Amino acid sequence: MKRWICMLMLLVLALCLCGCGQKEETSAVETEDFVVVGFSQVGAESDWRVANTLSMQEALSEENGYRLIFDDAQNKQERQITAIRNFIQQEVDYIVLAPTTETGWDTVLMEAKAAGIPVILVDRQIKVEDDSLFSCWVGSDFYLQGKTAVKWMEQNYAGQELRILHLQGNYGTTAQLGRTVGLDEGLENNPGWTLAYRQSGEFTQGKGQELVEDCIANGVEFDLVYAENDNMAYGAVDAMKAAGLTPGEDVVVVSFDASHNALQMTLNGEISFDVECNPLHGPRVKSIIEKLEAGMMPPKYTFVDETTFDCETITQEMIDAREY
Repeated sequence: MKRWICMLMLLVLALCLCGCGQKEETSAVETEDFVVVGFSQVGAESDWRVANTLSMQEALSEENGYRLIFDDAQNKQERQITAIRNFIQQEVDYIVLAPTTETGWDTVLMEAKAAGIPVILVDRQIKVEDDSLFSCWVGSDFYLQGKTAVKWMEQNYAGQELRILHLQGNYGTTAQLGRTVGLDEGLENNPGWTLAYRQSGEFTQGKGQELVEDCIANGVEFDLVYAENDNMAYGAVDAMKAAGLTPGEDVVVVSFDASHNALQMTLNGEISFDVECNPLHGPRVKSIIEKLEAGMMPPKYTFVDETTFDCETITQEMIDAREY
């Protein structure tokens, strides 16, 4: 009997030792040497935003030595604040934020700073009392984009009567503010230009279409649609076609982003002028993290070089060469 008891005790001990070995092996896998990045994205409201997310996921992949924790805020700042606090609790190495709006970030970014987690901003900028709350920003010069669009409008319509239907993006975002200021300056400097209508289309195709349909139904007369992104331009084009108008002939369409579908519409003449807003920030963020990991300090602000597309000069070869 004692012999059986001893054998049973040895068997139990062997199983315990085996179990402990398996637990240590699992722990080693879980602590594999990745750079952990929490990314709070605005949402998926546009083709630009989808391309931006994909770029981040491809650049910050496990194959490249990263573990990306992705959160879609669905265009709600409170969801982004919650996501950032979750990233802090998870002790990520870096936080990447594409902010829904410019204000309201001081408190949560103070928490990230206290935890020693660098914050990298992409696309839109923020307004904080202490700019040490974020390490770097990378994105577009939205004011320059607006000025560029207005310069094209002046080259083609200076001294003419021009009734403008303005589809704004989400209020308070850097893109909306910069592109709106650009147009406002154009209105001020061109007495023949008037603002026929202005409202936020929320950067979405559906809302853009709805607003233009309402304008047409209510007898608002306009010669040019200034859409602050391609998706709203798509909606405007659909609304005009449904009303028997020919985009590019009856009404000029000026847009921003230069996504693939929009450039095809530019080639077809439905969009007259499109200003590029490059969404491929993933490799840029990866480069910033690599510099920070090496103890270097990247530039505080990095503006992306961008171009424009005119329906008179665009070619299919130009479109085919695009990455998004």
